[in-house]
Amino acid sequence: MRRLSTACALALLAFAIFGGDVRAESFEAWLKGVRAEALKKGIKGKTLDVALKGVKPIPRVIELDRRQPEFTLTFQEYITRVVPQSRIKAGRARLAKHRALLDTVAKKFGVQARFIVALWGIESDYGRVTGGFSVIPALATLAHDGRRSKYFRGELFHALKILDEGHIAADKMVGSWAGAMGQSQFMPSSFRAYARDFDDDGRRDIWTTLPDVFASAANYLKRSGWKGDQTWGRKVRLPKGFDRSLADLKVRRTLPEWSKLGVRNADGGPLPARALKASVILPSKGGKGPAFLVYNNYRTILKWNRSHYFAMAVGRLSDAIGGR
Repeated sequence: MRRLSTACALALLAFAIFGGDVRAESFEAWLKGVRAEALKKGIKGKTLDVALKGVKPIPRVIELDRRQPEFTLTFQEYITRVVPQSRIKAGRARLAKHRALLDTVAKKFGVQARFIVALWGIESDYGRVTGGFSVIPALATLAHDGRRSKYFRGELFHALKILDEGHIAADKMVGSWAGAMGQSQFMPSSFRAYARDFDDDGRRDIWTTLPDVFASAANYLKRSGWKGDQTWGRKVRLPKGFDRSLADLKVRRTLPEWSKLGVRNADGGPLPARALKASVILPSKGGKGPAFLVYNNYRTILKWNRSHYFAMAVGRLSDAIGGR
């Protein structure tokens, strides 16, 4: 009975720590299964020899996955942290420095240069912070772990395919603890779906090649529904007694219709007369902060990252950077 009680206690402890999703299979045995499946998927044995050699679980990755903090910043705190004056200044400088390339990419994909730069700035601080984890071991750790094994196993095979296609060497494939890669922080599946070889060197390189970084981000937005003749939205002033139930992405009305309800620009002036469909949102917790009217492109940014704070930061940074 003592042994049974001890086993039960350990099982309960594991359940408490890992949410009931404990993988009994050893990492080594599991990795052999991954290799066998990868071969069936057409990934070359040579690629797997290099990519999987010495791969072991990374405890820090599990720690970061388990301890993701609840989001506690207010909207204004987040904007202040993510869109500081230093990032705005750096964004303007990058826009000027790479103007010719950015204009070429913008024309090709129909995405304004300032949005490409804003995403670049928020995702990796203009390429300065791209993560310090080797992607294959990080993804293998999360795929074996069990909590979200199906998703990360799929991302692992996508990453191995990227290596197999020769876009990057295994020791150069670095990213975040969750496997987001390069200056645009694409997950491997997003890389395979949207990354572009814009300099025509035969590789899609979102780590070091700016033409590929910019074109990949622009291609993602274009294929997600971006409208090149629109912006993301605008800060507005709501009338007294405004029906707060209308502040919802599900509610879409034209700018003239919002004007009739008393919605005005933040400075009190009239909204544009263009019949763009827009939604009112209140991103601050409790809806007590500033109000915004957001357009189709805001929804497209949400496909990149499903966070209103993130999408707002991209919009605000793009406005501050300015330009076309």
